[in-house]
Amino acid sequence: MWWGNRTAALGRAFRLGLALALAGLTAACFQPLYADRPTGEAGGLLSAFNGVDIEQIEAPKGSPQARIAVQLRNDLLFALNGGAAASPYPTHRLNIRMTTSTSAIIVDIATGRTVDEITGIDVTYRLMEIATKRVVVSGTSFARATSTIPGQQQRFALARARIDAQERAAKEIVDQIRTRLASYFVAGT
Repeated sequence: MWWGNRTAALGRAFRLGLALALAGLTAACFQPLYADRPTGEAGGLLSAFNGVDIEQIEAPKGSPQARIAVQLRNDLLFALNGGAAASPYPTHRLNIRMTTSTSAIIVDIATGRTVDEITGIDVTYRLMEIATKRVVVSGTSFARATSTIPGQQQRFALARARIDAQERAAKEIVDQIRTRLASYFVAGT
């Protein structure tokens, strides 16, 4: 009877040891997606991001879309380079086309005024290798953000609510594009 318990205990200990050994072997294969390689190695995700030239986003001058376009491009520059200077010799060029929309989602039936609205940003983007002029990544992205409209007497609060919604939607777009570019630079897909 004691022999059966000892065999089961040895079997469990062996399986546990085997699982820990396999975990130790695969731990060396893991590399965080946004980590850069050690200084001595060439390449790395942060180096690849630094080689991306982001073109100006077209929008009518002096329009609310122009402010969103500048916000989107600045957020992308910061997301890819972390505020550092871009490479003087870019390897890729990112082209973005943007459209915006605003829709009322709740209207006060007594006054006919908008209470809540949705701000939307839709973009299409293309990443091109400069050396070969080949498009390596293309895609679409969209984001929606809601805002509550304060009373009509609060003009500045109304403007700030719309701007906040636009900025939240732009940040969502930037996160989506950055993740897609990271996937390309790390896995080539």
